[in-house]
Amino acid sequence: MQKMFLALSTLLAFFSALTFNNLAHAGHHEEGEMKPKTVVELAVGSDATSTLVTAVKAAGLVDVLSGAGPFTVLAPTNEAFAKLPEGALEGLLADPEALAGVLKAHVIAGKAKAEAVVTLDEVETLNGTYAVKVSYGKVTIGGATVIATDLMAGNGVVHLIDTVILPE
Repeated sequence: MQKMFLALSTLLAFFSALTFNNLAHAGHHEEGEMKPKTVVELAVGSDATSTLVTAVKAAGLVDVLSGAGPFTVLAPTNEAFAKLPEGALEGLLADPEALAGVLKAHVIAGKAKAEAVVTLDEVETLNGTYAVKVSYGKVTIGGATVIATDLMAGNGVVHLIDTVILPE
């Protein structure tokens, strides 16, 4: 049983690393290296956030998130969108206004790097205020676990999350 748990844990870690490798490389840069100009370009550069990119386009938010910023984007992964109830994503994609409301719950005005976020009790997004909780090395925002941090773009920063935050 213990060997099976170890094998599954290793496999999960391996596939998680593969999934986020593209986005992490796109957002973490050595001194002097080019980084994406915008948080949108950063998301477009990763297979892990293709559903988010589709949603941003459908909601008409590409131009806004390509602006000067700075923005902090709590970016749900494809797996986060897959956890929505059946038909929810399709319904949101068909209703750009409602979709924009959901997506704005993932955007913070300003650049909030991880070291600052973990000191907060809550974050104010463009569509609501959400609790920040830090426990046993895990950070959650509005119930979504942060799974990768400080992916830098010219107009802001992206943190990957495992759950879509739904405004009340």
